[in-house]
Amino acid sequence: MAPNDLNRYSARLPWSTPQNSYSLLLQRIRRAGSELLDLTVANPTHALADYPHAEIARALGAIRDFRYEPDPLGSSGARHAIATWYEAQGIQVAENRIALTASTSEAYAMLFKLLCDPRDEVLVPNPSYPLFEYLARAEGVMTSPYRLGYDGGWYLDIDSVRQALSTRSKAIVVVNPNNPTGSYLKDREVAQLTALAAEHRCALVSDEVFMTYPAASTSAQTSSLIGNEGALCFSLNGLSKAAGMPQMKLGWIVASGPADEADAAIGRLELLLDNYLSVGTPVQKALPELLRIGSGVHAKINARLRRNTAELNMLRNSAVHVLASEGGWSAILQVPSVLSEEVWIGRLLMEHGVIVQPGYFYDMAQEAYLVVSLLADPADFAPGIDRVRLVADSL
Repeated sequence: MAPNDLNRYSARLPWSTPQNSYSLLLQRIRRAGSELLDLTVANPTHALADYPHAEIARALGAIRDFRYEPDPLGSSGARHAIATWYEAQGIQVAENRIALTASTSEAYAMLFKLLCDPRDEVLVPNPSYPLFEYLARAEGVMTSPYRLGYDGGWYLDIDSVRQALSTRSKAIVVVNPNNPTGSYLKDREVAQLTALAAEHRCALVSDEVFMTYPAASTSAQTSSLIGNEGALCFSLNGLSKAAGMPQMKLGWIVASGPADEADAAIGRLELLLDNYLSVGTPVQKALPELLRIGSGVHAKINARLRRNTAELNMLRNSAVHVLASEGGWSAILQVPSVLSEEVWIGRLLMEHGVIVQPGYFYDMAQEAYLVVSLLADPADFAPGIDRVRLVADSL
């Protein structure tokens, strides 16, 4: 590195990210051609052998008008298609409260730009998917964690939210259902969060990409913050999970809350998005047909989730405990802590050819936990879980 390189680039991110020992080991084993049972696959275009490639090609091929007529919030036709999709979920959305982005990650970036000045804070759940810190720091924003607790079921620790709030807090991020815990917000938790957000003039940012993948539902379970009028809310979703189409690169934001605040937020988002115009014309034109095709992909994914969830029954009466989950694509396995997570993932890979993720990847508070994808190929999932059981029971 040249002497002045440290001053050449911004300090937003830790730019030096060397591969860890596990990723290097996995890379070496894959290059050797070893057969592996991958329990981390979460990409529908790889996980589903009968993925509808031809149907998607026909949907894009049917477009006859490629004129570029940009709308910062997204075309009226695309926003109408999204509102119609929500209506099918039993949720009413006004089209003028929808803003399109190229992905959920871009949606976060736009909202952090909208809500935060440099060095402001956003509250994020712990455990959760390890992306928030990077997305926030890329915008010059800091993250402050709050706790999701577990007592046989997951719950939001509202006291930890209160303790995390400061004068620099501008947003409370929730993932509903959470990844990887699979826990939905309960009505009581939403009411508490809404009151705190209103009191502290914070927005609620609700990542709802897994909302249509419930394992079970209860009357107290909240699937979306759309329509919440008690505080300014932004609900995020997109084709990646809703239609199993991550390659289409289309996400969206729905603004809710007091009418004047939601309208003002959409107006400011429009100005931000006008500087990027990142959503492609073809995906917007094809969106109604993509959502129709996506309903079939969604059904296939749900069938896969149910099948693999059923396979977890083999862990009953074993040394492995499956943590309770209400939805999503992941399962958390509590394994004997006589081995560290680092040893667990290395041993499963080296001795049994099984790829799993460690709990620390999601900032689980203690060890030892493994996280597996319920979207994995059943031909890999069942024998892979059986090998986890065999190792645990042998300790």
